[in-house]
Amino acid sequence: MNTKTIAGYRELLNVTKTATLKELKTIYRNSIKECHPDKFVGADANEQAEVQSTAIIEAYHFLVSIAPETQEKVRESYESTVKNSGILEFYMEKGALYISFLDGSKFEYFGVPKNTYVKMVNAESPARFARRHIYTNFIYRSANKLVAAE
Repeated sequence: MNTKTIAGYRELLNVTKTATLKELKTIYRNSIKECHPDKFVGADANEQAEVQSTAIIEAYHFLVSIAPETQEKVRESYESTVKNSGILEFYMEKGALYISFLDGSKFEYFGVPKNTYVKMVNAESPARFARRHIYTNFIYRSANKLVAAE
């Protein structure tokens, strides 16, 4: 997942970075109604509507997870984790940086350039590097549910 994909999700739902949760929900519901597979006759049209519905659902759930209101709800626990807990492990996959902390928290960061990740790998203290260059500079979301679901 990278920032181009985030922009793609926003474009798919036709929302801006500042869309509220209420706006996202309304747009999501209207979009799902428009392309619901039950509205289309024929296998090809139904299959295409199914693909579109799945993309809309994925975009909605992702955008809700990084929405400013969602971020505000978890900000206190996030800040506590990144200030007080060490890094257990970290890795980059599909354009996202995943960091697991010693307190059990897991976060996913988007838009982290590969060279920044390499610098973190080679840093004397990856935790210090992340505090300076990752935690406040990139879009993040909790990955606890994502990892538990896999």
